[in-house]
Amino acid sequence: MAADFVVDFHNHHIPQRFESTAARTFPPSQQARWLDLNRKLADEDLLLQDIRNGDLDARVVNTPAALLADADGHLAHGTIVEINDELAELAGRHSGRIRALATIDAYDGDRAAREVERAIKHLKLTGLFVDSARGDLLIDAPQARPTLQVAAELGVPVFVHPVNPQPFTDQMSRYGRLGVLFARGTVNSAALIALLEGGVFTQLPGLKVVVTALAFGGLAMASGFAHHSILSEGTIAAMRKHVWIDTMGFDPAQIRASIDILGADRVLAGSDWPIVNEGPIRERLFAALQTADVAEADRALITGGNALALVGH
Repeated sequence: MAADFVVDFHNHHIPQRFESTAARTFPPSQQARWLDLNRKLADEDLLLQDIRNGDLDARVVNTPAALLADADGHLAHGTIVEINDELAELAGRHSGRIRALATIDAYDGDRAAREVERAIKHLKLTGLFVDSARGDLLIDAPQARPTLQVAAELGVPVFVHPVNPQPFTDQMSRYGRLGVLFARGTVNSAALIALLEGGVFTQLPGLKVVVTALAFGGLAMASGFAHHSILSEGTIAAMRKHVWIDTMGFDPAQIRASIDILGADRVLAGSDWPIVNEGPIRERLFAALQTADVAEADRALITGGNALALVGH
C-alpha cells in the first residue's frame, strides 16, 4: 500500500429519496446547522468531490438510521432494506472509490440478522453500520446478538456509531457542539465497555468492531484500569484483537495514544464527513501523523491499508 493512499472510513450519505429527520431530533441550538447538513448529506456529487480532486482515494460510506428515525429512534424495516439497496447501487456506480456499509437496526433481533445476510451475501456491501445504543439498551443487549453473531461469522466489520443519549444530550447541549459531542462520545465509550465486560468478544471470537475517536475515553479507561476487568484474557488483549478506532478529530496526541493502546494496525483514517469535518483532510491527516511521530510504514496502514484490510480490496 502506497504511503500516500488515503481511504476515509467515516463518511455519511443519505440518498435523496429519503428524508432526514435530524433537524427535528437534534437540540434546537443545532437545528439550523442540520438543515444545511441535510443538503450536503444528500449530494452524491459532493460525496465524490474530494476523490475527484485527489484529496482522497476512496470513501467508506454509511447511512445512519438515527438521521432518518422517528423521535423514539425507530426506522421501519422496509426503509432499512431500501437504504441498503440504494447503498449497493451507489457502490456499484463508483466501484473502487466508494465502499458502503449496510445500515442495520441491530436491536431488531433475528430480522436484523437476516438483513445482514442479504446485505453482505447478495448486495455485496462490505460491513455493517449500527447504533451504539437504543433507549436503555447498549450494543451488548440480547436483541443485538443475532446481528453481531452473523457479522462475526461472515468476518465483516461492525461500525458501532454514536447516537444522542437522552436526557444527557439535552443536558450537555447548553455547552454547544463540544457538549453534544461529549454526550455522543460517552455512549460510544459505553458501547465499547459493554462489548468488553459483557463478554461479547469472548463469545464471538470473530467479531470486528470499529468505534469513533469519540470513544477514546472508553478506550483509555479500559486500558488504564485493565486490572479491574472481569475478562480472563484482559481488556488490552481483547481490544487489540477486536477493536479499531478512527482518527475523527485528527488530534496527534489522541492518535499517538490510540496507536500505543491498540497498535497502528487498529487505527483508521476517518473524518466524520460532512458532519464534524468537511473539505480536504489529506494535509491535516498527514500533519497529525507526523506530529504524532508515526513511522512511515504505520502511516500507510492508518491512511488506507487498515481500512482496505477491513472492507476488502
